[in-house]
Amino acid sequence: MSVSPADFRPIALSMGEPAGVGVELALALWSARKLRPVQPFIALGDPAVFAARARTVGLDAEIVEAEPEAALALFGDRFPVHPVGAACHATPGRPDPRDAGTVIEAIRRGVEQVHGGRCSALVTLPIAKAPLLEAGFQHPGHTEYLGALAETLWGRPVRAVMLLWAEEIAVVPVTVHMPLRDACATLSADGIVETGRVVARDLARRFRIEHPRLAVAGLNPHAGEDGKLGSEDAEIVAPAVERLKAEGIIATGPHPADTMFHASARARYDAAIAMYHDQALIPVKTLAFDRAVNVTLGLPFVRTSPDHGTAFDIAGTGAGDPASLAAALALAARLAKEPVIA
Repeated sequence: MSVSPADFRPIALSMGEPAGVGVELALALWSARKLRPVQPFIALGDPAVFAARARTVGLDAEIVEAEPEAALALFGDRFPVHPVGAACHATPGRPDPRDAGTVIEAIRRGVEQVHGGRCSALVTLPIAKAPLLEAGFQHPGHTEYLGALAETLWGRPVRAVMLLWAEEIAVVPVTVHMPLRDACATLSADGIVETGRVVARDLARRFRIEHPRLAVAGLNPHAGEDGKLGSEDAEIVAPAVERLKAEGIIATGPHPADTMFHASARARYDAAIAMYHDQALIPVKTLAFDRAVNVTLGLPFVRTSPDHGTAFDIAGTGAGDPASLAAALALAARLAKEPVIA
């Protein structure tokens, strides 16, 4: 989904966990809109949650219920919210499983708004998985749920891939939300190849990188040390790299992960492909903790998110830093405005 400057639409911002810090970060960005530019958005969720949090953290924000078509006109003076789901019960720092339906519905409705052309992109505020799973949520996280929604609405198979992006680093984990022992057991050459295809395609069509360069990390220390530290790199990772190269994708590896993320190494690739969650997220959060953005590749629409969690410990204090949310909104607008190569 793309949008031209002449036909600008707001970004859909799903509420996320109502007990988390995301609600007040959105309010803080809106409150500072006259000091630094922020892409216009319309929040989806319970308007009372935003109004209550504004009072809690001392922000002067008039919350107004609105349709997406009215959001741009309202955004300069009022904080627009499109009501979704039931009234929430959570208080700052204290999630309530009864709110799971509203949290999930806000995501679903956000995707629908983009699918229907009413919003240009989707930015999701952080969710807490535990209360959602307790309420019967069937997906490990945002990425997997978004893929399922896209398959239903667009009517074609989707492989959703998580990209952690900042100006200085871009990393994709092949396996994501699973225990490390399961990630090692389920890692396959097919999974690496399928992930690499999605990354190469979307770096070209969304990020406008003409010939994306992928650096593939090894699973084991020293990429297996010629089999002395594990056979997976020779038996799984290396063959996957060769298959990607045979398809015309610029790919190298397996590389020892401990030497892939210093500045001169990063200059040699456009995205790193990591084998598991922490192998990807530790370098990103070390180098760009307050600026990194979670981007879901492989979707037929643009979705980004701040690369942090619900931060229950500071929710309701006003101490959260909205920099990652600002980056997520800016990147969503950038990607959505540019035409997509078919």
